[in-house]
Amino acid sequence: MDDDVREWLLDGDPAVRWRVLRDLTGAGDDEVARERGRVAAQGWGARLLAEQRDDGGWGEGVYSPKWTSTTYTLLHLLWLGLPERHDAALRGCERLWAWQRGWRVPETCIAGIVVRLTSAFRYDADRLDGLVEHLAGEQLDDGGWNCKSHGNRAMHGSFHTSIQALEALDAYRRAGGTVGVDAAIGRGHAFFLRHRLYRSHRTGAVAIPASTKFPAFPEWHFDVLRGLEHFADAGERDERLADAIEVVRRARRRDGRWSTYTGYAGKQFFRLEEPGASRWNTARALRVMRWWEAS
Repeated sequence: MDDDVREWLLDGDPAVRWRVLRDLTGAGDDEVARERGRVAAQGWGARLLAEQRDDGGWGEGVYSPKWTSTTYTLLHLLWLGLPERHDAALRGCERLWAWQRGWRVPETCIAGIVVRLTSAFRYDADRLDGLVEHLAGEQLDDGGWNCKSHGNRAMHGSFHTSIQALEALDAYRRAGGTVGVDAAIGRGHAFFLRHRLYRSHRTGAVAIPASTKFPAFPEWHFDVLRGLEHFADAGERDERLADAIEVVRRARRRDGRWSTYTGYAGKQFFRLEEPGASRWNTARALRVMRWWEAS
């Protein structure tokens, strides 16, 4: 990372700066924590928090309309780095669980998001372990997950559903959850590695053409950068990811930065960055590249 790119990144939003300090500059834990704490008070994080209703929710619903609902706003705040046990996040999680009580059988995708948010923000939910057991029990024979399986374990895993389930189980494990999820995570990783993360295991073609682009918020979609971030978080380096690493490497601009990408269709509270060089994506991509090369 060139000095000018580093300075450019550190001149950005707190959500960018704390990640750069943690992942790219070798800053100490105290300095990283101080900068991360600013996510709630300044910039993008503060703007999202200002949209919270008195009842703890956001937008016009709990899950929809996308992407201003309580569920997706909490995901956005999680990606930006809102610290765990922040009061706004806990109140939002309370809304999620009140809504979840009405489910007969939770959809796998939604269950994954709820488990991840609950675990990452350290919200105390009595029924979390049961939801984790349900999520792990929805794993298919190929190691993936699919919202459309409805008990058909022979169905092929969905990249979209599978990355959400893995992120959820990993967050639960990091939070000290008592349900054993290591085996499910291992099988989920094997699912992606058989596909070299993003390719058809039958033809070798890119399975989801849009997955080679990296919107700031991936929402419920899989993309290559999101998948690599998960493997980096889990510390699982495998040479079968080398092809996906090259996708990220080739997306780098001549100025050493990565670009913004058009977000998924739907209402947002605001746009993170204008078209052009993206501090957010540059910080994410550099973190993945450094993890890969250091390993």
